[in-house]
Amino acid sequence: MILPRALPNAPVSGRIRCSPEDFVVEELPSFEATGEGEHLLLTVRKRGMNTAFCAERIARWAGIDVRDVSYAGMKDRHAVTTQRFSVRLPKKTSPDVALLNDDECQVLEANWHNRKLARGALAGNRFTLVLRELQGDRETLESGLQILARQGVPNYFGEQRFGAEQANVGKALGMFEGRRVDRAKRSIYLSAARSHLFNRVLAMRVEQGNWNAALDGEVWMLDGTKSIFGPEPLTEDIAARCSAMDIHPTGPMWGAGELRSQGDVLALESSLPQWQPELCKGLEKADLHQERRALRLLPKGLSWKFIDDNRLQLCFELPPGAYATSVLAELGQFD
Repeated sequence: MILPRALPNAPVSGRIRCSPEDFVVEELPSFEATGEGEHLLLTVRKRGMNTAFCAERIARWAGIDVRDVSYAGMKDRHAVTTQRFSVRLPKKTSPDVALLNDDECQVLEANWHNRKLARGALAGNRFTLVLRELQGDRETLESGLQILARQGVPNYFGEQRFGAEQANVGKALGMFEGRRVDRAKRSIYLSAARSHLFNRVLAMRVEQGNWNAALDGEVWMLDGTKSIFGPEPLTEDIAARCSAMDIHPTGPMWGAGELRSQGDVLALESSLPQWQPELCKGLEKADLHQERRALRLLPKGLSWKFIDDNRLQLCFELPPGAYATSVLAELGQFD
């Protein structure tokens, strides 16, 4: 699916991830370690290593099953990333953490905690990206960045959610038709199917120019939270809160049950079962229920500087579940 941009023109093209140091991600913790308990909380910086591989490495170091190693979120392989892992060690002793350290992996902190690290237990992620071999008008690029800092970007799910050539969506269809898959892949395919449908709704609203506006029948999400409310009558106060980024319009994460939206929003979202009936029916039968996700993503603290004429450094923070590639996509095409 080719996803439309909110910016009228893509200012530049260039390259990203020429080296892992061009894509630096720092997980922002949502709590402090308690200092006691049977879970060793490790803060690990790794280079060229994805989360699952690092978890397996930690499990071997600790001499435990990888299922006793937990993490809050997945991080890219082609990057330098910092994130937390929790390691269940009931005897409250651990091997020397220095044994985990090498050129690809360093333990920055190790503290005991009273519970395992749950998925999603992070405040967000801080990104420092370097874009290389830029081609395009610098003035237009800076103007585009200023717009993004004010109005945010469409909160699309990134391409990594769907696998190569969006294969995970096709695999979800196969699963719904009866093909057997293991539990881990089932979760991946269900997420891809829901994300595909959400992106469709968001793309339609970007094309209509109302992805960041207040429509009749809107369901809202409070900024910085997962709390939703509405639909509410479309008043001046609601429109003002939307413009001030205090609340964000939402789209459906498909599942069983009635859509919460009404009016114009409901009319648009109700088109999904006609567009992808097998995906919608499959998700409804998979014990998933209708949920909502913000249509708009505001990169917090967005800043930039030109390293030289064709290299740009971007810095910003995103909430959990948001994609840096959605920010980059607004600026242009990056190989």
